[in-house]
Amino acid sequence: MQVKFALSQVKFVLSALVCLGWSICPASAQTAPSLDTARIEQAAGVKGTFIAEENVFKISKPRTDVKIQVDGWPTPPFMGLVSWAAFTPTQGGQALMMGDTVVFEDEVNAAMSVALDAGLEVTALHNHFFFDEPKVYFLHIGGAGEAGALAAGVKKIYDKIAEIRAANPTLAKRFPAKIGSPNAIAAAPLEAILGVKGQASQGMFKIVIGRPAQAHGASVGAAMGVNTWAAFAGSDEEAVVDGDFAVTANELQPVLKAMRREGVNIVAIHHHMSHEEPRYIFLHFWGKGAAAALARSFKNVLDAQAAAK
Repeated sequence: MQVKFALSQVKFVLSALVCLGWSICPASAQTAPSLDTARIEQAAGVKGTFIAEENVFKISKPRTDVKIQVDGWPTPPFMGLVSWAAFTPTQGGQALMMGDTVVFEDEVNAAMSVALDAGLEVTALHNHFFFDEPKVYFLHIGGAGEAGALAAGVKKIYDKIAEIRAANPTLAKRFPAKIGSPNAIAAAPLEAILGVKGQASQGMFKIVIGRPAQAHGASVGAAMGVNTWAAFAGSDEEAVVDGDFAVTANELQPVLKAMRREGVNIVAIHHHMSHEEPRYIFLHFWGKGAAAALARSFKNVLDAQAAAK
C-alpha cells in the first residue's frame, strides 16, 4: 500500500508540473496554432502537403513549362527546379510565409513587382546553377499576415509567370530599348540631378556613395566595397545605367519598391560580406532610357532609402 501510495503521489506531482508548463497537460493543453490548409490551397490554386513535425503547410509548383539543361544534362524539376511557398502559424491567427520561385530573366522583374504589390517581401535573387540553359534564377519571397492573403499573393506571382510564358513561349534575349553608341554621356547634368560629384571616363559617368560599417574590428566604407554606385553609358538620349545599392534589412523593401516604380530592373539581391555591422544587403540593377531620366530615377530611389533609415 505504501508503494502504491508513493507512486500515486509521484504521479500527482508530475501531473501538477505538467500543468504548470513543464510539458503539455491533456486536460488543459493549449494546442499549437493551426493553419486553414484548405484556405491556403484555394487562395494559391496549388495543392500542398502538411508537415506535421514542423507544423508547416507547403505548396509546390514544378517548372515543367520550359525545358532546362544544367551542365548539358536535361534537368528534372526534382533536382531543384520547383517553386514553393511554406506557411507556419503564428500568434493571433496569423501566418509566416517563406518561399522560393523559379524564374527566367524575362520573368524576374514582373514577378517581383507583383510580389511587392501584393504585400509580400522579396528577400533574395540569385542563381543556383552554372552552365544552365536557359539561365535560371531564384526569387526568394516572404511575408507575415493572414495565410489566405499570403497565398493569394503567391498565386499572383505564379499567374504572372504563366502569363508571360503564354504570351512569349520563347525567352527574351534582352531588355527593350537601345543603347546609344559611341559612349557620350554629359556628366554635368547628371551631377546636378544627383547632387553628387562623379567620375567621367571615355564618355561614361559614375558616382559612388559610401556607407559606414565595422568588420573584424576595422572601419570599412566605400573603398572596401561598402557602397552604392551607378554608372551611365551610351548617349544622353539612349543611355544605360547599372550599379549596386547597399541597403540594410529595413531599407530593402522600400528600395525595391522604389526601383520597380521607376521601371529599373533588379538583377541580383545578395550579400557581399559576412560579420559586418550593420548588416548590408546588395541589390544590383540595370535600366535603360534617357540619361537624365535615369538619374532622376536613381535620385528618387536614394530618397526612398533615406526615408526608410
